[in-house]
Amino acid sequence: MFHKTIGFLRLEMSKQEQKPVQNTNQIIEERRAKLDALREKGTAFPNDFNRNHFASDLHKKYGNQSNTTLEKNPISVEIAGRMTLKRVMGKASFATIQDMSGHIQLYITNDITGESSHTAFKNYDLGDILGAHGILFITKSGELTVRVKNLRLLTKSLRPLPEKFHGLIDQEQRYRQRYLDLISNKETRKVFLTRSKIIQSIRIFFESKGYLEVETPMMHHIPGGAAARPFITHHNALNMDLYLRIAPELYLKRLIVGGMEKVFEINRSFRNEGVSTRHNPEFTMLEFYEAYQDHLYLMNLTETLIRELAIKVLGTTEISYQGYKINLIKPFLRLSITEAIQKFHPEYTDIQLNDQTYLTTKLESLNIKYSSKDRIGKLQLSLFDATTEHLLMDPTFIVDYPSDVSPLARKNDKNPEITDRFELYIAGREIANGFSELNDPEDQSARFKEQARAKDSGDKEAMHYDEEYIRALEHGLPPTAGEGIGIDRLIMLFTDSPSIRDVILFPHLRSED
Repeated sequence: MFHKTIGFLRLEMSKQEQKPVQNTNQIIEERRAKLDALREKGTAFPNDFNRNHFASDLHKKYGNQSNTTLEKNPISVEIAGRMTLKRVMGKASFATIQDMSGHIQLYITNDITGESSHTAFKNYDLGDILGAHGILFITKSGELTVRVKNLRLLTKSLRPLPEKFHGLIDQEQRYRQRYLDLISNKETRKVFLTRSKIIQSIRIFFESKGYLEVETPMMHHIPGGAAARPFITHHNALNMDLYLRIAPELYLKRLIVGGMEKVFEINRSFRNEGVSTRHNPEFTMLEFYEAYQDHLYLMNLTETLIRELAIKVLGTTEISYQGYKINLIKPFLRLSITEAIQKFHPEYTDIQLNDQTYLTTKLESLNIKYSSKDRIGKLQLSLFDATTEHLLMDPTFIVDYPSDVSPLARKNDKNPEITDRFELYIAGREIANGFSELNDPEDQSARFKEQARAKDSGDKEAMHYDEEYIRALEHGLPPTAGEGIGIDRLIMLFTDSPSIRDVILFPHLRSED
C-alpha cells in the first residue's frame, strides 16, 4: 500500500511540477476567493457531518478481503480527514485523506458521487478537510478505497501544505509549526503516539501495585524538591510572589506523612535553566514515593518498570539509540562515582580520587568548574559529570552520592559522607534520581540552613529553608523511598530521538525576531 500511495504522490507531484510556481501569498488569495464563494452559498465550515469510522480500523478489518467479498456484503462507511493527495481525471478522480489513525483512498465519480459534487471536488485543494460517505471496495491494484456517494468540504484550508508534501525539512520550523510536522511526517506522529502509550503504561504499572495517583500544587510559596533556578510570578489578590514548581517532592512527602503511603504523580515541572538537547524550561516528570521501603527497593522497581514499558510499548527489551544497541533484560550495572570513573578511565587511582589537592588540580587542568568550599565527594562528582557521565550507555545505577549534594536524602548508616541515593543513566544521560528519604526533621533543618547559606552566597540553584515542610516532618515521616524519572528523556530513549524537542509537542524556542 505504501508503494501505491507513493505512486499517487509522484503522479500528483509531476502534475504540480508542470504548473507555474506560485508564491504562498498568491495561493492564499486564491483559496480565500474559494472560501468567499462558499460563504455566499452558505456552506462554509459546516459542523453536521458524523464520522463513524477511522482509516486504520477499516484497513485492519477489510484491507485483506477480496473485492468479490465486499461486493457481496457492501460496507457503508462515513470517513473524514485532511486531503493529502489528489488525482483528477475526466469522469473519475482519486483522493487520499488522512485522519488521526492513518490514510484511506476516496474514489469520486460522476455517476456515483454526482457530476456537481465531482466538479466541486476538482476545485478542492490539498489540505482541505473532507467528509465522505460511501461503500468500500478494492481497486485493481489492491487498495482499499471508498466509492464515494456523498462528498462534503468540511473545512477550507487557506494555506498550502509543505511543498509537494515532502514534509518539513527545516528542523526549527518543525518545532515552531508542529501541526504541519504532524500532518506531513509519519515518524513524528509515531513519536507522540509512543509518548501517549508510555504515559498510559506508567499509570497502569503503578496502579497495579497499589499506588494512588495524586495532584499537587504547581505554584509554590517556596521552590523546593530540587536544586534548580525557579520561575517567579506574582499573585495579585494575595499580593505575594509565587514560584512555578521545580519538583513536587516536598508536597508528595507531606502526603506520606498524612498516611497516603504509596503515591505517584505525572507532573509538569519548570526550571529557569538553559535550553539544550536535554533541557526544556518545562518538562514532564514521574515522581513516586512509598513508605517502609528504601533506595535498594527502588532500583529493583525501576528496572522492572523500564523493562515492562519496553515490552508493552515497543514489544522488545532490545532497543537502539543513535546506533547503540541497549539490552534492557540484563541486570542494570551498579557503580559508585569513583568506580564509574575508573571503569572508563583506569588511569585514575584510588589514592588520587580521594586526594583533594589532586582533584582540584585535575579539575583546573580540564577547565572544569568547582568551588573552593567543595569537599572530596563533590569534587569527585564534578570529575564524573565532565568525564564519565556521557559514556554510560548501558543502564547503570550510580550510587553513594555525597551528602553535600543530596540535601533531601538519608545519610548512609556506615558512612555519613554519602547518602542512600542513586541516579540511573542510560544512553549517556540521567534518566532517574532516587533515594531513601531523609525523615529526621533536625537533620533536614540543618541541611536547609546550609542550602540557605549557599543561596545567600550567590548559588541561585540552592534550596530555600522550608519551615512548613520541617513542621510536617516533625509530625513524623515514616521510613520512605522516593524517585523521580524524566518522562521526556525516557521517551527520547524509546523513540530514538536525539533531542528533547523531538518528544515535546511544543518546545520552547527563541523568538523568531
